[in-house]
Amino acid sequence: METNYSFGLPLKQNYVDFVYYQGLFLPHEIARIQRFWEADKTQKATLSGENEYNDELRKSSVMFIDNISNNNWLYDKLAGLAIQCNNERYWFDLLGFHQELQLTRYSEGDFFDWHLDFGAGEISARKLSITMQLSDADSYEGGDLQFMINNKTVTAPREKGTIIIFPSFVMHRVTPVIKGTRESIVGWVSGPPYR
Repeated sequence: METNYSFGLPLKQNYVDFVYYQGLFLPHEIARIQRFWEADKTQKATLSGENEYNDELRKSSVMFIDNISNNNWLYDKLAGLAIQCNNERYWFDLLGFHQELQLTRYSEGDFFDWHLDFGAGEISARKLSITMQLSDADSYEGGDLQFMINNKTVTAPREKGTIIIFPSFVMHRVTPVIKGTRESIVGWVSGPPYR
């Protein structure tokens, strides 16, 4: 006797991909975000969960955007988009931003080798990663955000204002910047452990 088991509806989407949105932030909003940069708050990027620098895996500068009432417009807009994307594609249990948004600057020679945003320790709750392109696409060379999907390297769009959302367990990198500077926002929406 053959038995077929079914556990509800089939998965709606393939989890190992990314979604991108364009035109959701106006030029003056992007300029406002770029003005957050403060030299005295900028630091050399470390790997998540570590306090040491590893220039063989990651080289860039970062600054965190305080989650205060003056910045609610930014946090709320990105959180709303993450919820919408999640409801349309991933269906993860989400709780919200548990870490501050990060401004990242890649100058000539900077990069971030293949990695996951999800792992052990403080990053174990990350479910969705969000990045928003702040630089003009033609203002730098290299610095591509790339994903490893089914053993193929896929390059994400890089137009200014593009927002990319993807599961935090997807392998990705930023290729070395050859010329110019790439600026972006990075954030992570967290949730309870997978089960």
